[in-house]
Amino acid sequence: MSIVDNYHYIQSEIKNIALRCNRNPDDITLIAVSKTFPPEIIQEAIDNGVTLFGENRVQEAKAKIPQLKGNFTFHLVGHLQSNKAKDAVKLFDCIHSIDRLSTAIEVDKEAKKIDTIQKILIEVNTSGEESKFGVVPSQAIELCKSILDLHNVQCRGFMTVGPLTDDRLAIRNAFALLKTLRDEINMKLGTSLHELSMGMSGDYDIAIEEGSTMLRIGTAIFGKRISQ
Repeated sequence: MSIVDNYHYIQSEIKNIALRCNRNPDDITLIAVSKTFPPEIIQEAIDNGVTLFGENRVQEAKAKIPQLKGNFTFHLVGHLQSNKAKDAVKLFDCIHSIDRLSTAIEVDKEAKKIDTIQKILIEVNTSGEESKFGVVPSQAIELCKSILDLHNVQCRGFMTVGPLTDDRLAIRNAFALLKTLRDEINMKLGTSLHELSMGMSGDYDIAIEEGSTMLRIGTAIFGKRISQ
């Protein structure tokens, strides 16, 4: 199948899974993760109606995005280093990967310079894997509280990466933890943070069942990643 066929297939799967667990499919945003794929492949998707993409690296996105034409938006779904904040706020509608206050402060500073409000998510390491980025769950509320004091960033919710395992219960537990954490933080801080960015090509069904509002789908749409 073509990229567009794959995209529409994933859309239909999202709808079926959402309805099966009594969720509104319209509450779930599909992000086509285009990391490693060249501009011409992304342009083909844009030309066929795909409008929201995800990239992992600021530098890669900086090289590709200016070559694209049409109606599209990009999210940063990979780790953000503080020294890339200036470019990130110019390129991305939403940054999913804020896991420390120092990075959020840099993003806030750069967003203020260009008179914009940068949408962000707080990345939480819900699997406990040392190889993963993300604030530990016990520190998420304090990070969130500090970020809410910043004027040029708008925290919309939380992101996590499921554990790299075939144990579907472990994946489910990691996603359920993020939802529980969001609900607890909203209750304690009196906020209404909504977004839960969780679920990729191999586990998006579980993510939908556990309340995901943003799915980051790469391989299932674009095919096997092009090595860099």
